[in-house]
Parts: sequence; structure tokens; C-alpha cells
Amino acid sequence: MKILFASSEVAPFIKTGGLADVAGSLPQALAEAGHEVKVILPLYEGIGEEWRAQMTFRSYFNVTLAWRQVYCGIFELEREGVTYWFVDNEYYFKRWQLYGHFDDCERFAYFSRAVIETPGQLDWAPDVIHCNDWQTALVPIYLLEEQYRIPQLSGAKTVFTIHNIEYQGRYGDQVLQDVVGLSKSYFNEGMLAYHGDVNLMKGAIMASNFVTTVSPTYAQELRTPFYAHGLDGVINQQSGKLEGILNGIDTKLYDPATNPGLAANFTVKAPEKGKAACKLALQQAVGLQENPDVPIIACISRLVGHKGFSLVTDAIHDIMDMNVQMVVLGTGDWRYEEAFRHAQRLHPGRFAAQITYSAPLSTMIYAGADLFLMPSVSEPCGLSQIIAMRFGTIPVVRETGGLKDTVTPYNKFTSEGRGFTFANINAGDMTWVLREAVELYYNDKKAWRGLQKAGMTADFSWANSAKQYLDIYQRIQG
Repeated sequence: MKILFASSEVAPFIKTGGLADVAGSLPQALAEAGHEVKVILPLYEGIGEEWRAQMTFRSYFNVTLAWRQVYCGIFELEREGVTYWFVDNEYYFKRWQLYGHFDDCERFAYFSRAVIETPGQLDWAPDVIHCNDWQTALVPIYLLEEQYRIPQLSGAKTVFTIHNIEYQGRYGDQVLQDVVGLSKSYFNEGMLAYHGDVNLMKGAIMASNFVTTVSPTYAQELRTPFYAHGLDGVINQQSGKLEGILNGIDTKLYDPATNPGLAANFTVKAPEKGKAACKLALQQAVGLQENPDVPIIACISRLVGHKGFSLVTDAIHDIMDMNVQMVVLGTGDWRYEEAFRHAQRLHPGRFAAQITYSAPLSTMIYAGADLFLMPSVSEPCGLSQIIAMRFGTIPVVRETGGLKDTVTPYNKFTSEGRGFTFANINAGDMTWVLREAVELYYNDKKAWRGLQKAGMTADFSWANSAKQYLDIYQRIQG
């Protein structure tokens, strides 16, 4: 099968969040299963010279975007069985950040047009075009327009994946003809209309052959107003073509036995010595007291409301009343950043606020911490809890989205489970469960090691998820 994977960011070339991890890993898993996979993404200024040196120029042509004829260059790079196409246009993509510009609608409308035009220009006929989030939401709609003009697209079907429904690509209706280049019928007949505005994600849900999201629980949550951010009616209307498939992780990258960023490597058979060395290195790196016996609670996240950090700031004194240390890594809303800086001043040597983003430090935290806290209000999938388990760090999570699907709660009667969970968006419930986890750490080392083993041996590779995606691709071909 020939698969074209369209994404606005792809690891390891350029990354702001989990979308890049998926776009970096899933196509490789599909290629390993024997399929021909090409990934298309913008050639951003932030893509480093080490990658640019490996690219070859393939072609250039003009893309029609509404009334404009716009240059489009295609550079190609082969890596681990996957072909990557980079869309070159410096006016749109030579910018210091990926998103947040005044003309994002035009930038990603252009990218979506490039996705549609490139197969014809390079004479390659995809069976499936897999689109991701609002930045590629116009691709299924443009395909309806162009399928019979471009012979290479005549048999193409579309899959649209919602990674986070909070970001929908919503703009005033004046963009429809002048920027996006579609007739008013798309608005008048309801495909793109949303409370008087244009909603690109709504259009993709309506126009694509199949819609997926990144965990089974999140797929069900999107049918409710609390989680769907206004699109629950559309989701329910189109629910017959909606399925949740859990994201995986790169198990080679996140392998504690081989990861080069650890103070000591370790395996599931004997994690104690290696974890102890990683813990000491973490304490030294972030300024915590060097104490091998006290449990470290960790958070690695964007510090924003939907990640549940109001629960943490509300309960911070109750948490620090336990015999624990805590480290927080991330940036975000100033109120959370300042609350954690204040906690560090109040609890020197016991609380570390790392208000930054650092990939090497995040690896040290995953391996050196004992408990990993994710109290998210909503979490489509979440990769952090999966990575933490891979490194023998026990997750404490709220039962939502992918957190519910990946972290089975500890059962003290059967010793089953992978972590600790709570259901309500409530700081008291979170603190209660954290206290249970801390008590288990101190009082039952055998049960603790059982939880570590369950998390470290769980199969969160992309192989199973890739099979589910391939099943969908084959279904829509019929």
C-alpha cells in the first residue's frame, strides 16, 4: 500500500509536541510492515543543517491558492525506510516559530494545497493520505475538488487524525474565498460553517473517509461537550467513521538498557542499582538533597490549565508535608511557573522548579524519579506516562483519555496494575492517591517492584497501533 502522511511537524526534524513524535514513529512502523510510506512537512527555518545537508532537490512548481500562484519547492530525504518530502517556501516557513502567526490560516492552506499537488508533480499515486490536526484539515476538502483533475489522486482515500480537538483552525468566514480558495457552498451547506465562522477541523471530519483519534477513551470523550470544545454534535453525527487508536512510543529510543543519557543503564530484571544511580544524578542536577531513600515525584509538561496544574498548586503544601522530594520541568502560564518557583523557595533541597525545556534533563527525570504525576483535565493520549513506565517510574494519573487506557490502577489485593489513578478533577482526590503511592514506596518494596515490572514490560510499541491503522486503510479502500 502507498501511504502519504501529512503533518505540520515531524520528529526528529522539527518538534513542538506529541504530534511530531507520532509523525516520526508511525510512518516508520508502517514502512517496517512492508508498505511504501512518504511523509510531507514544511521546510521550516528551524530544521537544522545536519538534515538539510542530506536533502536532495526534487522539483518546483506553482501552487494555486485562491487567486495566487505560489512557489513550491520539494526537497527529499530518505531515512530508515521512509521518504520525507519537505515543502519549501521561505515566505511562509522561514519564521522563528512554527505556529502563532497572523497568517497561519494562509500558511497551512498553502501547505495543504502543496500536499495535494505534490503527488501529481512527482508522479506518485498514494492509496491513502493520512492527515493530522487542523494544519492539514483542508487536505480532505481539497481532495474532493482536485481528485479528478490529478490522475495520481484518483484512487486516494483520506484519514484524518485528531491529536487535540482544542485547536480547530477557526477563522472568520472572509478567509473562505480569499485565503482558502473555496466556494461559498462549503460554508452555506455546512461543511465548514461553525457559529458564523469557518472551522477547518469540522470540515476535515465531514470530508474525510475515516477519522481517528489517539486513544479509545478520548474517542468516547469527544462525544461529550466537556471534551469536544463545541464539536460534539459533529463527532456524534460522524461517529460511524470514528475510532480511537492508542499512540505508541519509540521503544528503542526510550530503552533504559541502552539510552546514552542515563547515569547508569538498567533492565527490568534488576532495575534497583541503575535507578539509584539515576536518582542521585537527578538530585545533583536539579539541587535536591542527595537522599537515596526518599521518593521523588516528577512532572514534565507544558504548565497549562488543561494539564491539571491547578490541582498541583492547590495541593502543593499537602504534597510537601509528605516525606517526598518533587521536581517540575516545563514552561507555560506564569501563575504556575511562579507557584513552582515559590515552592522551591519554601522547600529548598526538596522542591526543584526547572522552568525551561530540556530534552536531556527530561530523560534524567524519567529515569531518576520514583513517581510521575499527570493530573490532566484532558489528555488525548499522553506519552509522558508511557515513557515514565518504560523507565520504571510509577505514574499517578487522572482517569481521562489515554491516561485511563495506559495506566491500570494498582490493586492491593491482587497486586495487579501499573500505577495509581483518580477520577475526579479534585486536588483532595489527587493528594489521597499520591499518599497511597508514597506509603507503598516506603512499606512494600515487593509490590513496588511489581508495579515497576508491569510498566516496564507493557507493550507500547508502534507495531500494534500500526496494524490498527493499516486495518482502517484497507477498510476504506473497499
